[in-house]
Amino acid sequence: MPWGRSGSAALLLLLSGRVIGRAKARDPSPTEMSVDPWAGTQDQAAAEHAHSTHTPPPSQDQEQHPDELCLDSFWSEVETIRQGSGYTDLDCTRRDSRQSEEGEQEEQWLADAGLSNLISEDSEDVDNAVLLSTLTRTQAEAVQRRLDSYTLSLRKRNKPPPRDVRDIFHSPIAQTLLPESQHSEDTAQNSMASVAKTPLSAVTPEHQRGAPKEEFFFTDVAYCEQAVIFLKQAKLPQNNSQRRKEDGTLPRVICPKCRLGVTRIQDLSHADMKKVRQLALIDMTALSDLLELEVKRHKTGKRKIPESTLFGVPLATLLENDQKMKPNTSTPLFMQALLSFLEKKGVDSEGILRVPGSQSRIKLLQQNLETNFYSGQVSWDEVSPNDAAALLKKFIRELPAPLLTAEYLNTFSAVRDITELKQKLHMLNLLILLLPEPNRNTLKALLEFLSKVVSREKRNRMNLWAVATIMAPNLFLHKAVPSRLTEGAEKGQAEKAADVMRLLIRYQDLLWTIPNFLMSQVRKLNENSNRRYQFYDRRIKNLLRKIHTDSRDKPDKNTSEPRRTVKIQVGDLESDTMEFQLNISSRASDLLSQFHRQFLRSPDNGKGKMRRNGSVVYPDCALYEVGGNIGEHCLDPDTHLLDLYNSNPGGEWFIKMKPNASRGL
Repeated sequence: MPWGRSGSAALLLLLSGRVIGRAKARDPSPTEMSVDPWAGTQDQAAAEHAHSTHTPPPSQDQEQHPDELCLDSFWSEVETIRQGSGYTDLDCTRRDSRQSEEGEQEEQWLADAGLSNLISEDSEDVDNAVLLSTLTRTQAEAVQRRLDSYTLSLRKRNKPPPRDVRDIFHSPIAQTLLPESQHSEDTAQNSMASVAKTPLSAVTPEHQRGAPKEEFFFTDVAYCEQAVIFLKQAKLPQNNSQRRKEDGTLPRVICPKCRLGVTRIQDLSHADMKKVRQLALIDMTALSDLLELEVKRHKTGKRKIPESTLFGVPLATLLENDQKMKPNTSTPLFMQALLSFLEKKGVDSEGILRVPGSQSRIKLLQQNLETNFYSGQVSWDEVSPNDAAALLKKFIRELPAPLLTAEYLNTFSAVRDITELKQKLHMLNLLILLLPEPNRNTLKALLEFLSKVVSREKRNRMNLWAVATIMAPNLFLHKAVPSRLTEGAEKGQAEKAADVMRLLIRYQDLLWTIPNFLMSQVRKLNENSNRRYQFYDRRIKNLLRKIHTDSRDKPDKNTSEPRRTVKIQVGDLESDTMEFQLNISSRASDLLSQFHRQFLRSPDNGKGKMRRNGSVVYPDCALYEVGGNIGEHCLDPDTHLLDLYNSNPGGEWFIKMKPNASRGL
């Protein structure tokens, strides 16, 4: 049957009306959450990143629009990029990059979103239903639009369209999954209602209210669904609204903490992160559609790789070579050395990043590093911080593909056109999740260094705007991807580009977390993937159903304080276990404290860090949940364990050492 209006209508009817995956064991009620501004003030960023320094961070009053010096620095940096080696054709980069053939972008999008089976003749119905069953209404509509666009391109090329989507939902697994999602829909509507009832300051457009000192950042509801609510609220008449002075001040962002804690990117297994990326792509696309952002992706043309060991080498290749010498390293060793030098000698240097170094010295330094870096024969004693800073920017610019990737560079740039701060952060959060791991880790290392520079503003005269304006061209201009960064009114374009850059620097801790709604969707996806196998062999169908519904796999609702057996995989304790009594206030940090008292015997041996609530956290050990509806998940010390037990009764708990590479970038 041809893919036409009937198929499209079927997908919209089945997905938008019934297939809504939402949070399980997520309670957005303020009375049930601890509000922790862990991604908030610049004071916190400075404290976290400055380590031994006690220099006070810059005040909010200094975070105004960039001054003329900043803007001059911006265009000076752009001109440097234009004149640099290999950048003379910056305005003609369309010949180095190509737009995908009509229909090819939609096909690639479906593949990246894990939905390529929707357009495959020999796909299993179950594969499609499992992922689709986790989507919200607005996410499903975004999938529908991509399918419609793909079908239209096939018709233009006189190719047969894919099979009718309604066939997907006639399979036994689909009929089993879909009714269960009705409960998830009710949960989603309740959560969305709670967002709609948030204070007016959280939903009123920024230009219609006074400058907020705080912004609440909710992650229990899909970002695209929050945008739907916001757009509806924005249309309501606001009789008592105030126009906000556009002074560029960034507020403190408060993220209400869910009872399952905060999940950071490095806390999940690679298999689960792959699913996070698929779902993040769908939500990012749905959000872009609502905000009318152009998110066309580019493919980098093939380029001749220079005969170099450091500059112009693909990031993945650099890491692959470096990991042969230092296993588990997450950022290039050369960049680590460069940042380490700058943190020691450059952060207090006046005008660091802005003041250019000597071109002749920079050239000699680059040649020396190319020849001697891996042999360990490079001396940094006589290196000028300004020369090293210039080399850092050059290293980023000369990557064969942009650090923000050719696929998403223009989408990062488009964030500047979003009006609302929270929606900017929503989009950036999803884009960070979509970056390949080498790019994401390298970007985080760079942003942490830039945050340290900002924290020393009183010494180096580089505030957040100054650092953002000087670094923006180095990240958002690349010879492999056409850019609109320098089009239009110069001052406005420079400010918008710098604004995106300063959001990345200021809110990086928030942006490197996985929102609660994506964690819920991953859990639901894993649950449905596990259940699908029940239908592959009818002879054991009933047995598997019995196992699935066995009360031993479910929490006993009548038991108020269950016990859990925790497996220990630390040093010489590989085969040991520990019993832990759960109650409504039990947290992961409490379990780790009991582990230390029971097995390490010395609570005051200096290995732990005292928290505000009196519990002790041991930085070398962590509690993991493994299996059930998650692959492997390193738990936040503030995770409420009874809620975790109810959310994933089939999972096991392990105490393990944290991998050095993934615990700290």
